[in-house]
Amino acid sequence: MGLDRKLRYGMVGGGPGAFIGNVHRMAASLDGTMELVAGAFSSDPEKSRAQGKELGLASERSYGSFTEMAEMEAAHEDRIDFVSIVTPNHMHFPVAKAFLEAGFHVICDKPMTNTLADAEALCDLVRRHDRVFALTHNYTGYPMVKQARAMIREGRIGTVRKIVVEYPQGWLATPLERTGHKQAGWRTDPSRAGAGALGDIGSHAENLARYMTGLELEALCADVTTFVEGRMIDDDVNMLVHYQGGARGVLHASQVSVGEENNLNIRVHGETGSLQWFQEHPNWLYYRDLDAPEQVFKRGNEYLSAAAQHSSRLPSGHPEAFLEAFANIYLNAGRTIAACEAGEAPAPQDLDFPGVQDGARGVHFILTALESGKRREWVDARYTPPA
Repeated sequence: MGLDRKLRYGMVGGGPGAFIGNVHRMAASLDGTMELVAGAFSSDPEKSRAQGKELGLASERSYGSFTEMAEMEAAHEDRIDFVSIVTPNHMHFPVAKAFLEAGFHVICDKPMTNTLADAEALCDLVRRHDRVFALTHNYTGYPMVKQARAMIREGRIGTVRKIVVEYPQGWLATPLERTGHKQAGWRTDPSRAGAGALGDIGSHAENLARYMTGLELEALCADVTTFVEGRMIDDDVNMLVHYQGGARGVLHASQVSVGEENNLNIRVHGETGSLQWFQEHPNWLYYRDLDAPEQVFKRGNEYLSAAAQHSSRLPSGHPEAFLEAFANIYLNAGRTIAACEAGEAPAPQDLDFPGVQDGARGVHFILTALESGKRREWVDARYTPPA
């Protein structure tokens, strides 16, 4: 079953000084099922080739541009199976488009694009070329997030009434972008990032709530703020959310919350119980029943759902966290890609990763929230991506 070799992949972006590129490479390598064989790591050809050499790639497969890489890899005898896109946001669409049109599968960092038109164009390209497209909303890869999702689906907390999800950071509380800081530079540049805190981490919060509960947006009212003087992009957002079916929500994302690191957390309250999960303490899930003491579910135990167990690598008591969650996206997407390349149907559990339509939903959410903040009123947030 499947392929009798490792999947070959190439990377676009992730050059010198790029934090997320190294994270993707570590995640892809964790289970030993993939190997990096090609890359266009920088818009500067010399930097790209230097990065390829550092990573041990053959010189002829360290490319000067992503267009050259797509063209040359399409004709290569041992061509890559998929491309990993870890560029700043504004480059996601042109890179994904080029590789989809060349017949490659895609794993892309989020948000998928900066415009809804581009997001919907990618939905169409994925459908027409019958390719696998995975989006690295990595927080969906945590075992205890999958456990919470299973419990909600099983009715363990009853009908969902309220969702409170927040993602506060403090690293941009000062104008760090003016010091030459590479990550701050592009993330606070509207032409490259599209949106600030809303797109960078607010999109994670919205995706986590949707993944865990299965609920879609109906309407939202967002207060979008820029606190740091001279910054051209949002750095704080607070919103009220109405979900289809009647649930209500509160979403908060900030990159100017001094003292916070990556405090993504979520509380889901139902008619008969509630669940709470903290990204900074990811191996525990708190469950509160209406008529019973609080319970703490722990990663790595046999009493957990099949999805949670499928996403765990170590026995209980040995903590798994960020890299392993990221790797779960790569593992499931990779297994699906391998099945596709072998002409087989992927296992249902391997299809558990965010896809191109999740990307379109995320872009629609970001743009809707920005519009609400601009108008200072409730806006319709309902959206159905292209089939």
